[in-house]
Amino acid sequence: MNASQPIESVLWDDWHPVAELVQLQRTGISGTMLLGVPLTLTLAADGAVSATGAPQGTLVPMPHVQIRYGLVWLCLGTPARDIVDFPETREPDRVVCTGGSVAVAVSGLRAVENFLDLGHLAFVHAGYLGEEPHTEICAYKVEPLAEGGILATQCRVYQPRPSPMESQGFEVDYIYAVRRPYVVVLFKANPVEKERMDMIALLAQPVTEERCIAHVLMAYPPHNVDVASLRWFQQLIFGQDRPILENQVPKRLPLDPRSEISVRADSSSAHYRRWLSAVGVRYGAVPAAAA
Repeated sequence: MNASQPIESVLWDDWHPVAELVQLQRTGISGTMLLGVPLTLTLAADGAVSATGAPQGTLVPMPHVQIRYGLVWLCLGTPARDIVDFPETREPDRVVCTGGSVAVAVSGLRAVENFLDLGHLAFVHAGYLGEEPHTEICAYKVEPLAEGGILATQCRVYQPRPSPMESQGFEVDYIYAVRRPYVVVLFKANPVEKERMDMIALLAQPVTEERCIAHVLMAYPPHNVDVASLRWFQQLIFGQDRPILENQVPKRLPLDPRSEISVRADSSSAHYRRWLSAVGVRYGAVPAAAA
């Protein structure tokens, strides 16, 4: 993106995670970057977090900072809406925790698209989220969300170890919801409570157009789960994804549907790219006209 071109409001005037609170509590002060703007986060003795940055070239206090879901959130502009809501985190019996924050040398849009990709599970996460010969992805349904974003349902995949506490493989039902351009939520079948689902959210912090920090938020029904195991499992899985993501060319996400081959397993990806184009997202993307 040209330095003189303003970042689109759909990103500039929205909330983004910029730190995992537990990490900031260890250091007290932390430097990061959001949409190309360097930031310094400071944790006060009373638990409040303040931030300074230079979105217009001059170092100033950042007025829009909140702590929610164990993450520090920041809006560089004027918030056009609230922080994305995760109702599952308010269910009193769920185990709710963050799953770590990992820097990745790729666009955050690429990270979201990879999270949506059912086809890679049997190969990249073999022995955990998939395995051969269970590689076929059956057709599933993708539709728009009323509040913006996309919803993929009727997704089903065999997983030999679908969660850190489950060693028996089974056909797992998946639901994906892209809630914001850099926020995607996965709901997957719980092996104990069939009427409830595990929730795993990937929250990509767009550091620059070609770098991101992947934050993870989880909310699990309370059956043989603990925070340490949940964090370990998610960091293991994302560690397998990271080299694949960083080898993507180009590092920004092409929005032209002709630029990369699409197969049935990529249905959610195709809808995601079309939705990004429709809402005017350019940051971290290769626009269709330039692909």
